[in-house]
Amino acid sequence: MTTFIWIAVAIVLIGIYLSWTAGRLDRLHARIDAARAALDAQLLRRASVAQEVGTSGVLDPAASIVLYQAAHEARQAEEDHREVAESELSQALRAIFAEEAQLEAVREAPGGEQTVAELTAAVRRVPMARRFHNDAVRAARAVRRHRVVRYFRLAGHAPFPLAFEMDDEPPAVLDDRSAGN
Repeated sequence: MTTFIWIAVAIVLIGIYLSWTAGRLDRLHARIDAARAALDAQLLRRASVAQEVGTSGVLDPAASIVLYQAAHEARQAEEDHREVAESELSQALRAIFAEEAQLEAVREAPGGEQTVAELTAAVRRVPMARRFHNDAVRAARAVRRHRVVRYFRLAGHAPFPLAFEMDDEPPAVLDDRSAGN
C-alpha cells in the first residue's frame, strides 16, 4: 500500500511539473504575440511617418520617390517578405538622411519640427521593439528545446517561434545616441 501511495505522489508531482511547464510555455507564446503586435505597430508607425515625409514635397524629387516607395512597400509587404521590405526602408532612410541638409529641409517646412520628432521617435523605437520580440522568441525556443516539452508535446500545435531579422540601424542624424558621443 505504501508503494502505491509513493507512485501516486510521484505521478501527481510529475503532472504538476508538466502543467506548470505548459503554462509557462503558454505565457511565453502570449508574450511573443504581444511583442509582435508592438513591433508591428512600431514598424507601421515608422513607415507612415516616412511616407508622410516622402509625400510632403520638402525633399528633392528623387529622395521623395525613393522614400515613398520604400515606405509603401514596407506597409504593403506580405508576411514572408516583410523583413526585406523593412530593411529596405531602413536603408532608404539612411541614404536620404545621410546628409544633415535633408533633415534641415524637413525641419524648415511648416510642422517640420514635429515631423522630425515623430520620425526620430519611430526609428528609435523599432530596434527596441524588435529586441523585445526576439528576446521573447529566444526564451520560448529555450523552453521548447527541453526534452520533456518535446516528448509530452507541451507546445501543442503552436508554431515554432521565429525571430524578426531586419536591418534596423537608424540614420545617424536621427539617432540621438550618436549625437551624445
